[in-house]
Amino acid sequence: MNNFTNKSLLAIALSGVLTGVSAEQRSSETNEETSNQTSNQTSNQTIIVTADLQNRNVLELPASVTVIGSDYIEQKNAQQLTDIINYAPNVNFASGSSRGRFIQIRGVGERSEFREPVNYSVGVVLDGVDLTGISTAATMLDIQQVEILRGPQGTLYGANGLAGLINIVSNSPTDNFYSKLSASYESFSGRDLSAVISGPISDETGYRIALKQFNSDGYMKNIHLGREDTNNLDEFSLRGKLAYNASENLTINTSLFLADIDNGYDAFSLDSNRNTYSDQPGHDRQETQAIALQALWDMSSNYQLEAVFSMADSKLEYGYDEDWSHIAICENTACDTDLHGFDWWYSSFDNYQRDNENTSLDVKLRSLDNGQPVNWVIGAYIRDQQVELDRQYTFAASDFASSFDTSNTALYGEVNFALSTAWQLTTGLRFENRSADYIDSFDARFKPDEDLWGGKMAIEYQLANNQMAYGLISRGYKAGGFNTDASIPQENREFDTETMWNYEAGIKGNWLNNQLIAQFSVFYQDREDVQTKESIVRSIDSGVLVQLGGECPCSFTDLTGNAAKGNSWGVELDSQWLANENLSFYLSLGLLNSQFDDYQSYTHVDADLESLPPVPFDLDGRRFAHAPSYQATTGVNYYFTDQWQFNAEVESKSSFYFSDRHQEKSDSYQLLNLGLSYLQENWRLRFYAKNITDEDVQTRGFGSFGNDPRNFYERGAYYQFAASRVVGIAFSTEFE
Repeated sequence: MNNFTNKSLLAIALSGVLTGVSAEQRSSETNEETSNQTSNQTSNQTIIVTADLQNRNVLELPASVTVIGSDYIEQKNAQQLTDIINYAPNVNFASGSSRGRFIQIRGVGERSEFREPVNYSVGVVLDGVDLTGISTAATMLDIQQVEILRGPQGTLYGANGLAGLINIVSNSPTDNFYSKLSASYESFSGRDLSAVISGPISDETGYRIALKQFNSDGYMKNIHLGREDTNNLDEFSLRGKLAYNASENLTINTSLFLADIDNGYDAFSLDSNRNTYSDQPGHDRQETQAIALQALWDMSSNYQLEAVFSMADSKLEYGYDEDWSHIAICENTACDTDLHGFDWWYSSFDNYQRDNENTSLDVKLRSLDNGQPVNWVIGAYIRDQQVELDRQYTFAASDFASSFDTSNTALYGEVNFALSTAWQLTTGLRFENRSADYIDSFDARFKPDEDLWGGKMAIEYQLANNQMAYGLISRGYKAGGFNTDASIPQENREFDTETMWNYEAGIKGNWLNNQLIAQFSVFYQDREDVQTKESIVRSIDSGVLVQLGGECPCSFTDLTGNAAKGNSWGVELDSQWLANENLSFYLSLGLLNSQFDDYQSYTHVDADLESLPPVPFDLDGRRFAHAPSYQATTGVNYYFTDQWQFNAEVESKSSFYFSDRHQEKSDSYQLLNLGLSYLQENWRLRFYAKNITDEDVQTRGFGSFGNDPRNFYERGAYYQFAASRVVGIAFSTEFE
């Protein structure tokens, strides 16, 4: 097998970002075929976006889509979605847990989840299983491609697709026997071991099994406990696929996966560095078992019926040391108890246990493209989710429990009209009903029921054989909801549905004799009834509400409200250039300008306390949170010889606000990543270095907040950081 040794495969491996071609798919290509057809191989790679209703080529889809392939995932030695997500233009994420599972697209998306139910803006799907909000289970084990669709997905995905959709596709069973073994070791005792085996069971049935174990001590040091593993990672993944050709016209695909995550969470420091003082380090655990069944029935030469049933059962536990310290933190400091006669410090732990069961059925009937001027898809969707929460909190009189059941039912359709040989019109529409039933141990009860709709209209123009331009108008929505805490003013207990209109134009295709692949788009997004976070702030000692900015050990009650409006506009570029058979470059670029219109956020207080009125925080004209004005990833791949490959990559991102409730911002950054690979017939050895200049990258932050008794809870800023410099070595070998 010579799939790694052929330097002409550079045409396929334009960093592996766009192609999504896996190693076993490349193995059938010969030296003679690729050495003379480098440019053609680049242009002829058909990358199908499987998330789309009609499974279209990414370069023919009238929308902003980034497809990240298996080569790039391997090049980054990626373990989780957030290891690669920075490649996609205008896509960001927030931590606040062991992994950055809170995703924002074009500045729209959530940043945390605690007691209140959350309606998510970015959907995450893995092999047909909905992992929205629980994407820690979406490890990068044996992944074929990651499809990132930007902009509202009102037709495609509905209520959880206001900002976009991330669709993750693992590799399928192979026609012939194939196996792969991989291992790596890196800084902070990071090590992983994975194995894949695939092949036929019979002429009608094929299988694929993959498993992976990743461990790391993490990059935080707990000074108080004298440990360097309180922010550790312990992640196990197991996936299986079975493809069964029941008949000439019927195929049944089964996907199963298991994720067992047992990570630590000790990420915030009173000194805003990587040294913590916690006496009760937290945890971030998740056990997910899931199955998806897909049936494809070619009813005739003109029609195909597809049905996808999925079921996921997840148990999650998330807990953290709220004071980030220990009871002796004041000894021999200015806040020493002996100097004041009372304790300045407080100690508390907050723990959340969730049972999340999610079942869905999606049935669609589509016409097959047989050169007809009209092609269409109609479908029906049912989703039921049950979330049981149990919260234990130090300062709560009793445990808090809640039950939150949601049901989504939708009818949708899409029609493509070939207006001429050059022009095509696509229209889509989705009607959805979402009902919910919430009850908790404080006797709060909400039963919202609302009808929602979204859709799109796109016009395409074929510029040349491999180039197209498009215009797109789309509408997305996110359901309204409620705030459960009884201390929240009654007029703020419920909030409205958010909607967004997206106006977009773009051009994509191949240029320069098929050496350049590029997608370019500009967009404008108009948001109505923007759902934003606000706060109630209380003194822990007395329960008295205090002004934002007061110096105290405080607790915060989050609530969601509606801003009047918001808008954003930007530019997105996704490109790869094959300079010659040995040298290629890639560049992704996102520019984003966003702002609220005529909106003030408030810290709410009791009406009785006239001396402590609500504190307004003017957001009019301010950017959205987690919406950097620019981000870019640029890199080069170079083959010195048939065996030696070098990669250099720079990731850049501007500063951005951490929250809509304060003015604290991240720092801008530029990260340098390097890689050197040695390739042989059936094995690869790779040396890599991430963040080689050891920059501090902030992924979550709090401002106007005091949590350090040593300075008497003076307001300050606190950050959670991404990994520091990581250096590693990875080895993989394949067998047929």
